[in-house]
Amino acid sequence: MPLLDRIAPPLFIFIWATGYIAAKLAAPYADPLTFLSWRYAGVVVLMLALALLALLARAPWPSPRAAAHLALSGLGIQALYLGGVWVAIRQGLPAGTAALIVNLQPVLVAAAAPLIGERVSPRQWGGVALGLAGVVLVIWHKLNLGASYGPPLLLSLMALLAITAGTLYQKRFVPQFDLRTGQVVQFAASLAVTLPMAWWLEPMRIVWNADVIFAMVWSVFVLTAGGISLMFYMLRHGRVTAVSSTMYLVPSVTSVMAWLLFGETLGAQAIAGMGVTLLGVYLVVARR
Repeated sequence: MPLLDRIAPPLFIFIWATGYIAAKLAAPYADPLTFLSWRYAGVVVLMLALALLALLARAPWPSPRAAAHLALSGLGIQALYLGGVWVAIRQGLPAGTAALIVNLQPVLVAAAAPLIGERVSPRQWGGVALGLAGVVLVIWHKLNLGASYGPPLLLSLMALLAITAGTLYQKRFVPQFDLRTGQVVQFAASLAVTLPMAWWLEPMRIVWNADVIFAMVWSVFVLTAGGISLMFYMLRHGRVTAVSSTMYLVPSVTSVMAWLLFGETLGAQAIAGMGVTLLGVYLVVARR
C-alpha cells in the first residue's frame, strides 16, 4: 500500500477536527458567510497559482462537462455545508449538537451507496451504527436542544444533506480530476454563491486581529488546501462509505483539542465513546 494511502485517513481526521477550533477563534470577530467568502477567495487564488504553475507539467483542466459536475459537487461539499454549519453555530446552536447532526452523514452515505454501485455489508452497517453511538457518547454532555433552535437545526440538516449529496455526486460523476484545477472550479462556484448571500444577509463585519488572521491562514492553507485535497484523494482511491465513516472520529479528536486548548471538560463517558467510535470505524474500513 502506498505511504499516502496509509497516512491520509489519520492526517485528514486531524486536519478536519481543527475546523471547529478555527471557527471558535473567528466567530466573535467575523460574520460567518463573510469569513467563508474570504476563505474561498483565498483558496481560489492559491489553487489558481498552483494550477498555472502546473501548466508547465501539463496538468489537465476539466472539460466543460466535468467542470459543471465539479461546480455542483463543490456547492454541496463547500458552500452549503460550511455555510449551514457556521451560520447555525453563529445563531446559537451548540457546536456539539451541530457535530452530531453532521455526523449522521455516514448513515446516509451507507444507505445511498447502492445508487453509485457500492455494496454495504452487514458488518459495515454494524460499524456505522456503532460509530454513531460512539459519537453520541462523546458529545452527549454538549447537547442542548430547545424550541428556540428551530432555524439553526434546519441549517444543520441542510448542511448534512448538502455534504452527503455532494460527496455521492462527485464519486458518481467526476471521481477523477486534477486536485489543483478541480478545486479552482469548486471554490470559484462556492464563492459565486456565498459572497452574494453574505452581502444580502450580513453587515459583512470582520475584525482583522491575530485570532482571525490565524484562523483564515489555517483555513485556506491547511483546512481547505490540505484537508479537502486529502478527502478527494481518499474518495478517488477508496469506497465512499469507508471514507465518510472516518468523519465519525472528528468529534473525538476535536474534544481532545478543545480540552488541551480551551480547558473544556473531557469525562470518562467521552473517553469511552471514543473507543466505541474507533471500533465502529474499524468495522467499516477494515478489509476482510
